[in-house]
Amino acid sequence: MTSLAGHIHAVRSAPSLNLLRPLEFLIAGTLLFLLSQGLLGPLLAADGDPDSSALLRAMWLPIYALTLLWLVSSPTRTLDLMWRVPVILLLSALCLASFVWSVDSGLTLRRGFALVMTTLIGIALAARFDWDELIPLFAAVFAIIALLSAAMALGYPAMGVHHDVHSGAWRGIFWEKNTLGAMMAFGTAAAIAASACQPSHRRIWWGLATFMAAMVLMSTSKTALLAMLLSLSGCGAIHLVRRGFGFAALILCGGGLVVFVGGLILSVAPVTVIEAMGRDATLTGRTDIWIILAEQVEDRPWTGFGYGAFWSGDYGPAFWVRQRTQWDVPTAHNGWLELVLAVGIPGVVLMLISLLASLARAFGRLFRGPEAYWAIVFFVLIALISISESNLVQRNAISWVLYVATAARLAMPRRYSRTRLR
Repeated sequence: MTSLAGHIHAVRSAPSLNLLRPLEFLIAGTLLFLLSQGLLGPLLAADGDPDSSALLRAMWLPIYALTLLWLVSSPTRTLDLMWRVPVILLLSALCLASFVWSVDSGLTLRRGFALVMTTLIGIALAARFDWDELIPLFAAVFAIIALLSAAMALGYPAMGVHHDVHSGAWRGIFWEKNTLGAMMAFGTAAAIAASACQPSHRRIWWGLATFMAAMVLMSTSKTALLAMLLSLSGCGAIHLVRRGFGFAALILCGGGLVVFVGGLILSVAPVTVIEAMGRDATLTGRTDIWIILAEQVEDRPWTGFGYGAFWSGDYGPAFWVRQRTQWDVPTAHNGWLELVLAVGIPGVVLMLISLLASLARAFGRLFRGPEAYWAIVFFVLIALISISESNLVQRNAISWVLYVATAARLAMPRRYSRTRLR
C-alpha cells in the first residue's frame, strides 16, 4: 500500500517536474553565460575590469540568492556533496579569511565572499544536474558564446575584432582574444563530450565542435590553439583506449613517449622551441613579470597579500612591479603565482591537492561513462592555461564554476548518477 501511494504521488508530481525542468535549464544556462562575463562586461565596464561597473557588481546579488535557494531546496544531497569536496571549500574559506591579513581588508572581504558564492554555484550545479544534463548544458552555453562572438566580429568589428597590437584577431564578446580562445577551447571539449552524452545528436555536437575550433583559429591565441589540439587529441585517445587493451597500451605508451621526447627537447633547447612556436623566449614578457613577482612572494610566502588585493590601488605592492616593468601589469599571467600572491603557499598546496584528486577521479572513469571525455580533458586544459593565464580560483568566473561543478560531480557516489530531485 505504501509503495502504491508513493507511485501515485510520483505520477501526480511528474507534470510539475517536467514543466520546471526546462526552466531550471534556462536559468542555469543564463547564469553560466553571465559568469563568462561576455558581452555585458565589454559593454558596461572599461579596461577589462568588471569591478569598475556598479551595475555588474549589483547583478551578482540576485544570482547569489538563487544559488542559496537551489542549495537549500535539496539540503541532504547538498551537504553530502559538500562533505566530499572539503579541499575546495577549505581553499575558498582561506581566500575569504585572508581579509584578516590583507593589504586591503575591505576589498578582500568583498572579493572573498564573491569567491565563496561562486564556489557554491558550482556545488549547486553538480547537485542539480546529472552528467548527461550537465555536459550538454556546458556545451550549449559555449555554443551560444561562439555564435554571439562570430556575429559581433562580423557585424560590429569595432568591438568584436582587435585593432591594436593584435590587429585582426577576433575577440568576439570579450575584452581580448585570449579569453575568446580559451572559451572556445573549453567549448570544443564540451561539445565532443556532449556527443557522447547524446549519441542521437552526435552530428549536431560535432558540427558545433568544429565551429568552435574555427573560432579558436580566428582568435589567433597560441595557448588556446594548443589547448584545442589537446582537446581533440585527448578525446580521440579516450575513444581509442575504450576500444580495447591493445589500443590502451598503444595510446598510453605513445603519449608517454611524446611527453618524454618533448620534455627532453625543451630542456636541451628551450629558447629554440619557444621561438619555433612563434613566441619570444620571455613568453611575451611574462617571464620578466614572474621574476619580479617571485621577489614579492618572498616577503609573504605563507600568507600572501590577501585574496584579490595585490593588484589593487595605485601605491600597493603592485606599484613596484609596475615601476620595474614600465607598464600597467594587470595580473601575474600565471594561475599559481597569482594564488601564492593572494593566500600564500597553503593556497597553492590546497589547489594542487584538489586538482590531482580530481584528475585521479576523472581517470577512474576512463573506461566508463561519457564524463571522462569532458573531465579529463578539462582538468588538463586548466593546468595548461594556468601556466600563462591567471585562471585559478577566480570569483564570478565561469572557469572556476566549471572546475568546482566537475570536481564535485566526480566526487559524488555512483548511486546518485541517475537521481532526480524531488
